[in-house]
Amino acid sequence: MENKLEPLQHYRLIEKAIRYIEANAQDQPDLAQIASAVGMSEYHFQRLFTRWAGISPKRFMQFLTKEQAKKILDRSENLLDVAHQTGLSSLGRLHDLFVNTEAVTPGEYKSRGEGVSIRYGIHPTPFGKCLIAATERGICHLGFVDGGEGRAVDNLAEHWKNAAMSEDYASSALLVNRIFLHMEGDSPLKLHLRGTNFQIKVWEALLGIPSGALTTYERIAKQVGNPRAVRAVGNAVGDNPIAYLIPCHRVIRKSGEFGDYLYGSARKKALLARELT
Repeated sequence: MENKLEPLQHYRLIEKAIRYIEANAQDQPDLAQIASAVGMSEYHFQRLFTRWAGISPKRFMQFLTKEQAKKILDRSENLLDVAHQTGLSSLGRLHDLFVNTEAVTPGEYKSRGEGVSIRYGIHPTPFGKCLIAATERGICHLGFVDGGEGRAVDNLAEHWKNAAMSEDYASSALLVNRIFLHMEGDSPLKLHLRGTNFQIKVWEALLGIPSGALTTYERIAKQVGNPRAVRAVGNAVGDNPIAYLIPCHRVIRKSGEFGDYLYGSARKKALLARELT
């Protein structure tokens, strides 16, 4: 059964399992219960889940506990300090790829993309379909697509209202392969960010969170030099236009709760599970 499933179907089953585990974590459901909840045999579900997540469903259920998240937060403190001190707030590492950021100027920000050409495409990933878009200066958007594809494209066009939009499956596929399949490229990935000065600071701080680490909104606020701006930091994190590459999924609440995520709490946990276990 599992070999006949498409990658998107794989993720949908994993997401359904995560939701079930999350909703029933206090009851500690066993493998048979989880497999039954997603309509699979124990054997096929165990193989599919372990191959996708790299860990067993049981280990993943342990990861979902608040205590585990707190432990990761505790050991992330020094990693974040090192990242900040070495300038990683403006140069982040994802797997073996370097990511450079380039923000629009204030005038470009106000123009809402006038004179800019954007090429985009929708592609499968291990976490569901994504919409990726790029200008001549770099990736300007990466988001997961849960509803209609047309609506996702419309939302992108609304953010870059005056830009010229064109679908380019071939060039956008190369970017997706580099990001999610870890294929090497000739040059570092570049991000073309459009936001306020404060948003840019927050997004660059997010780039400094190493894979395998977590941080809190409070720590990010301190890192950008405004400890009291926790709510504003939360808003900026929520407005992150380039998911996964700018790892806003690594920000959780100081209580150890995972918190909200633009693309759903189950996907946030799926992203973290692949990195942290």
